Amino acid sequence: MIDQEQVHKVANLARLELTPEEEEQFTTQLGNILDYIQQLDELDVSNVPPTTRAIDVSNITRKDELQPYPNRESILNSAPEQEREFFKVPKILNSNE
Repeated sequence: MIDQEQVHKVANLARLELTPEEEEQFTTQLGNILDYIQQLDELDVSNVPPTTRAIDVSNITRKDELQPYPNRESILNSAPEQEREFFKVPKILNSNE
């Protein structure tokens, strides 16, 4: 079980300023969490393979293929400045470098 002194020490290490009421509240909350973890420790999980998720998830990706944008003119026309078929942007490097 965790006590208020331990909560105060951890808060101090984390550079948190807690009021005595907050320390008491966190002591109760952390105690409840630790009690629940203790219940989980009683379960036999020797036949359970380690996982990163409770359910199977797969990432659906598409092949990255270069394709021209069909409405290129509208993008160029919405730019503040353009030069021929390119966006014109301010120079950001010093010419002396």
